[in-house]
Amino acid sequence: MIFKLRNGLTLFKIGNMKTVAIIPAGGAGRRMGGATPKQYLPLGGIPVVARTLQVFQNSPLIDEIFLVAPEGDIPEVREAVVSKYGLSKVSAVVAGGTQRQDSVRNALAHLREEHGIVLVHDAVRPFVTEELIRRVIAAAEADSAATAGVPVKDSVKEVYPDGRVIKTVSREGLWLTHTPQAFRKAIILAAHERARKDGSHATDDASLVERMGGTVRMVPGNCDNIKVTTPEDLALGEAIIRRLFAGSGRQEGMMRIGFGYDSHRLVAGRRLVLGGKTIPSERGLQGHSDADVLLHAVCDAILGAIGAGDIGRQFPDTDPAYKDISSLTLLERVGTIAAAKGWRICNVDSTIVLERPKLAPYLGGMADNIAGVLRIPSEGVSVKAKTNEGIGQVGAGEGAAAFAVVAVVNKPS
Repeated sequence: MIFKLRNGLTLFKIGNMKTVAIIPAGGAGRRMGGATPKQYLPLGGIPVVARTLQVFQNSPLIDEIFLVAPEGDIPEVREAVVSKYGLSKVSAVVAGGTQRQDSVRNALAHLREEHGIVLVHDAVRPFVTEELIRRVIAAAEADSAATAGVPVKDSVKEVYPDGRVIKTVSREGLWLTHTPQAFRKAIILAAHERARKDGSHATDDASLVERMGGTVRMVPGNCDNIKVTTPEDLALGEAIIRRLFAGSGRQEGMMRIGFGYDSHRLVAGRRLVLGGKTIPSERGLQGHSDADVLLHAVCDAILGAIGAGDIGRQFPDTDPAYKDISSLTLLERVGTIAAAKGWRICNVDSTIVLERPKLAPYLGGMADNIAGVLRIPSEGVSVKAKTNEGIGQVGAGEGAAAFAVVAVVNKPS
């Protein structure tokens, strides 16, 4: 796969090698001053860590995410962050260590042979961009290790512990180091192993590569890529959200329309599930999940309206986690993705095309299921059923199809 970058560089993703992002979120957040760790604090109504993870979830360059969390938080993180916000690329929630370096090393233990590039990004830097991820990966492909950063703008002074200035340090060539940082797998593994043997620690992973003599490429980042560690940072983050929101071309109350379509073959030995209802039938729909063709069409309509791809991208049928999963669960996750992106679902209009059995007795229950999962009024959901009058494969009774149209409206954060 080939990706063209804005600066004219070309990034090649070769063969089946995967890129994994490690997101350490194991800090206690003491500088924030409250009882809730900083990574879980709401930013624009969404936990900081969830905002960060969404960027990597939506990046086509990221195949997998390892999230690191305090061991005692893992069950809640899986439920309230990973599941709630539809973060299907998070394949492992790893217990953190005493220090950040230990947490990253714990995640590195989960790497597999097919992983090629490893990104490490602070959980509390939610304003990382897709473009920055691309550039850091491209630099790591070329030079084995790379970090994002920004040049120092202010005068820098070396100071004694009592506050007296020792001297002014030239800021020429000085950069503030950010994340993401990206590495070829062999480099980051070797750097952490050397640090473990030496008993040395560093505040970032690129420093470990430097210590063993490796070359690290600095990639220009941007000043919005702040690390949320203090109440002032949280306030600044809210301001950044408002500015980005205002500059996105989206206006409060803006409406979008999404269209979804799906079809599945009817086969023996499967339950017929439509709209979350099990319909008495000799045959059911074939698919990796429960193959609920109606809910799949509704999911695709929502995802299309909010610009989040389709159901196959969010919940790939190659992932065993979705084997025979209820499509009501998938629909709930899609609704959460829409809410996280600032969209409210207004109404759903849908049609199932199936020759038999007759669906009229079940349509009301299907509509109620959709409304309940999406948390919208029942009058905002319409489910209709049609036959195909004997035309085509659906008309011949070989399968079922569904169409859905969804309206979403922009809501304030």
